[in-house]
Amino acid sequence: MPEVFGPGQVLTRTHILEHVWDFAYDGVSNVVDQYIAYLRRKIDRPFGVKHLETVRGAGYRLRVPVPPGAG
Repeated sequence: MPEVFGPGQVLTRTHILEHVWDFAYDGVSNVVDQYIAYLRRKIDRPFGVKHLETVRGAGYRLRVPVPPGAG
């Protein structure tokens, strides 16, 4: 059964490399950083909302949407 990930779950750079590009992580590749920057240009900037979040020292995650009136 494939792994299922959703908003709020942190994905490490290694996990992204191994599961998206099927690369063996070498510790120096910046392909994840470049692709995250690309995704931010496509899904964050046009809407003025930061959906992709960098979790310092851990990886990346999609922000959990807050329903109106819940915050």
